[in-house]
Amino acid sequence: MTTLRKPLPGARTAGLAPSHTTRRVIAVAAFAALTAAGAKVAVMIPGTPVPFTFQPMFVLLAGALLGARLGAASQALYLAAGIAGLPVFVAGGGAAYLLGPTGGYLMAYPLAAFLAGAFAHRGLARALGGLLLGLATIYAGGLAWLAVVGDVNAAVALGLRPFVMMDLVKVGIALAIVARVGRRSRAFFA
Repeated sequence: MTTLRKPLPGARTAGLAPSHTTRRVIAVAAFAALTAAGAKVAVMIPGTPVPFTFQPMFVLLAGALLGARLGAASQALYLAAGIAGLPVFVAGGGAAYLLGPTGGYLMAYPLAAFLAGAFAHRGLARALGGLLLGLATIYAGGLAWLAVVGDVNAAVALGLRPFVMMDLVKVGIALAIVARVGRRSRAFFA
C-alpha cells in the first residue's frame, strides 16, 4: 500500500517550476532587456554629449539582485546585443557605437554590475558600498574614455557633474529595492 505524502511547505513540484538554470537565464536576459529599456528613457543635457538615462540603476540592480557573476553576465549580454546591431543603446546599436562619447560608460557596465553584486548580500551598509563602487566604476570608464577623446577637465565637466546627484538618487532607489527584495532574490538564484 502506498501513501501519498504532502509536499513540504515551500517545496516545488517537479515540472511546475522552471529549473534553476532556466531561472538564471531568464533573469540575465531580463536585466539585459531592462538596461536596454533604461537607455530608451534618455534626456539630452544641453552642453554634454552624454544623455541622462536609467541604465546605471538597472546595471547596479542587476548585480545587487542577481549576484556578481549573473549581474555581470546580464550586462555582457546587453553589450553583445548592442554590438550585434540590435538598437539597445540610446541612439541605436552596432560596434561603432562604443567608439562614441558614451562607449566608456557602456563598457564599464559588466564590471560595475559585478562589483555591486559582490557586496549586495552582506548587509545594507555593504550593499550601499557596492552600489557606490559600481557607480564609481561606470564613471571611471566613462570619464576615462571622454578624457581620451578630449581632456580630463572637460570629461569631468561633461560626464560627471551634470549627472552625479541624479545618479546618487538612483543608488538610493536601488538600495531600497535591494532592502525590500534582496534576500528573496538571493534565495531564488542561489
